[in-house]
Amino acid sequence: MTPTRSRAQDVPAAVAGISAAVLGAGLGELAAAVIAPAASPFAVIGGGMIDIAPSWAKDLAISLFGTGDKLALLVGIAVLLLVVAGAAGVVEHRKAPWGRVVFGALGVVGAIVAMTRADAGTLSPVPSLVAGAAAAVVAALLVARLRRPPVAAAPATGEAPAAAPADGPTRRGVLALSGVAVLAGALAALGSVALSGGARAVTAVRSALRLPTPVTTTAVPAAAELGIDGLAPVLTPSADFYRIDTALVVPQVDPATWSLRVHGLVEQEVVLRWDDLVALPQKETVATLVCVSNGVGGSLIGTARWLGVPLRDILARARPTAEADMVLSRSIDGFTASSPIEALTDERDALLAIGMNGEPLPIEHGFPVRMVVPGLYGYVSATKWVTELEVTRYADDEGYWTSRGWSARGPVKLASRIDVPRAGARVPVGDAVIAGVAWQTHVGVAGVEVQIDDGAWQPATLATAISSDTWVQWSLPWNATGGDHTVRCRAISADGQTQTPNVAAPAPDGATGWDELTVSVT
Repeated sequence: MTPTRSRAQDVPAAVAGISAAVLGAGLGELAAAVIAPAASPFAVIGGGMIDIAPSWAKDLAISLFGTGDKLALLVGIAVLLLVVAGAAGVVEHRKAPWGRVVFGALGVVGAIVAMTRADAGTLSPVPSLVAGAAAAVVAALLVARLRRPPVAAAPATGEAPAAAPADGPTRRGVLALSGVAVLAGALAALGSVALSGGARAVTAVRSALRLPTPVTTTAVPAAAELGIDGLAPVLTPSADFYRIDTALVVPQVDPATWSLRVHGLVEQEVVLRWDDLVALPQKETVATLVCVSNGVGGSLIGTARWLGVPLRDILARARPTAEADMVLSRSIDGFTASSPIEALTDERDALLAIGMNGEPLPIEHGFPVRMVVPGLYGYVSATKWVTELEVTRYADDEGYWTSRGWSARGPVKLASRIDVPRAGARVPVGDAVIAGVAWQTHVGVAGVEVQIDDGAWQPATLATAISSDTWVQWSLPWNATGGDHTVRCRAISADGQTQTPNVAAPAPDGATGWDELTVSVT
């Protein structure tokens, strides 16, 4: 085979490699759906990438894609896989069998990563091995066809033999078979979705679930809502509540199989099952949760009604010993958060929550049970799908993100945000309003001040706060004059602190600075 002909066949070889990868991935997903749903090749590789990603990479992903960070990761994995697969196809064509070795190696890596996951089972390596083996075999078969010499047309009597066309039936046949492989891979992937009965079963269980009646509830005053268009509602609908976690595939946990183990530095180990938990006195409270990755003026914050059992009551059953200063909560998918024990045992409404906004927890927000702890950023408190509380010490252990350089305790910082008008908005001359929200959960907000251009700071009017554990709306009437104007805000906490103007990134313990925007008045 001439070098020119070999290079000309690199394109169909790359297509063959990509097609083999698509078919292998589809079969791997199908195998996962049948025997090990948590070991989907995309899920285990994506989860591994999340685990090894440095904190700056997490911040970058969230700043670029927000709550779409997981979709962006999956798309990135798919693109990278296709690039590697195309290159492997070319390698298989030029230096067989090294291309199929690449596919096999990818399968082995996926299998190894699958075995390191917290929810790994005996069959967890199988889907990745199926994907790698299938891709290797299909790539070898497709690329082998490129090496077959095309059949030359029979010459007429007395004529010279016809030359074999370089772009003849063999190349077209490989491309056609590659298309068949892609279609088969897509059908296998669709089949995996159809066979994912676990998600449907848990969804059905959740829909049929009836929450217990709370013993105590927190009222939301009518004056807590200012009713200004464009201002975030004081209670965030569940569908709009932000979701930031490390679970690339949402865990499907049946309450019938759920349990919580409380152990460690305790006098009495405690194990609770679902029926035990719902039989305990329930409390409904309203609390604001904030992600540590929320930048100044960001939207990774929300307020909801939460129903559950106070964590202090759960821990009291276990009787922590005097040397304990931290509780390491663990999710079913292996995520851990390190919460200061005093935040789970003081008077705040820290809950082992089973309900959100009057319904069972949404599956993506931790169904059947999660933690809700006012006053702490989520990375040290808001463990979803929680199955374990280990009472321990900061000197002896650390959580998922604290082991990656984030601060250990994570108290929520004083902050405020402008919702109305939006940045870059055009405002008519005359009567207008500036409005937003402010928070420092478990401390509370005493006031908000607004500055227009370089003028004096003006006190805004606060709505009635639900409690110190929630954000509060604020507003300021504005006689808007023509031109471009810079508007900024700052909050004053209930303990007399004024929000700092010093700008800091989210890492390692939360962003700071004043929210500021420019509007045009016409």
